[in-house]
This record gives sequence, C-alpha cells and structure tokens, in this order.
Amino acid sequence: QVQLVESGGGLVQAGGSLRLSCAASERTFSSYTMGWSRQAPGKEREFVAAINWSGDSTYYADSVEGRVSISRDNAKNTGYLQMNSLKPEDTAVYYCAVTSRVGPRRLLSRASTYDSWGQGTQVTVSS
Repeated sequence: QVQLVESGGGLVQAGGSLRLSCAASERTFSSYTMGWSRQAPGKEREFVAAINWSGDSTYYADSVEGRVSISRDNAKNTGYLQMNSLKPEDTAVYYCAVTSRVGPRRLLSRASTYDSWGQGTQVTVSS
C-alpha cells in the first residue's frame, strides 16, 4: 500500500498563496488517481480536487474552482495543490489520497473512493 506524506501547509494571510505537496513512497503512484480533500474543525471532510494518473484530467470542487490547481510529477512520485487567493474559510487540514479508480468526478469526490491517505497538513488563513 502506497504511503503518502503531505507538506507545505502553514499560516498565510487572506489573499496569499500556498503550494502543498504529496510525496508517495512507491513508483506505483504514477498509476493512481490522486485527490486532495480538507477537513475544518467540526466539519466533514470535503473534496477539493483530483487528477488522473497522467495529469490530463482534473476535477475541482465548486468552492475552489479558479483559485486552486492540482498537478503531479510522476517522475518524482509527487503531487501538488497550488492554492491562490486564499480565504479564511479555506482553513483546514488538507489530505492527499490515491485511488485506482479513474472517475467520474462524482465518484472521485467521495472519500470512500480512495484507498490510501496521508496524515494531513494544516493550512490556516488569517483575515
């Protein structure tokens, strides 16, 4: 089972940017769909974005569309989540995950679709 480690979280002011990384332990990462989700205190885990194995299909939650970009570098076994124009409501623990499923979006937006998860990285956006 592939292991995932997120990094890049931190404290940023509203309007700022962060790039999260998700490092995978195995080269099989390149065959998986990767997704990012987030969970704010007292709230359920929320889908953010997903990308297929080759990187040519991406999916975004409506709440982040236009502000977030998901990408991956299979040669480095690493995925990314570039977040711009951050808002206080983006404050959450962000998790990356992988699945052997390939879509559609409604399937990839479900937490139960994913097989392996990272431990999460905290993102805090101050107003």
